[in-house]
Amino acid sequence: MTLPVRIQPGPRMSQAVIHAGSVHLAGQVALGAPGTSVAEQTRDILARIDALLAEAGSRRDKLVSTTIWLADIASFAEMNLVWDGWVAPGAAPARACVEAKLAAPQFTVEIAVIAAL
Repeated sequence: MTLPVRIQPGPRMSQAVIHAGSVHLAGQVALGAPGTSVAEQTRDILARIDALLAEAGSRRDKLVSTTIWLADIASFAEMNLVWDGWVAPGAAPARACVEAKLAAPQFTVEIAVIAAL
């Protein structure tokens, strides 16, 4: 049995875990753009996801599943403007997007993904 490989592990969570041919990313928030617009936060998060996927040996055209949490579902269209430009053509993952209270008020978007290796 192959053990999971943890990327950027911490005491509470790892930023990514590789196991059984896939990489599972923790929910990412805009650490580089807290308190900015939904579009700016989405751009920051997607750049973080690109970097973590690359570190794991994957990339956005291998996405399998995505979950997006918005602090206000009214920002759905604003987030999608950035998302739609980022998703690899022909490689859109299964996706859920819901409204939820996030862990800190300066964050309005959180995104988690699963990708194939």
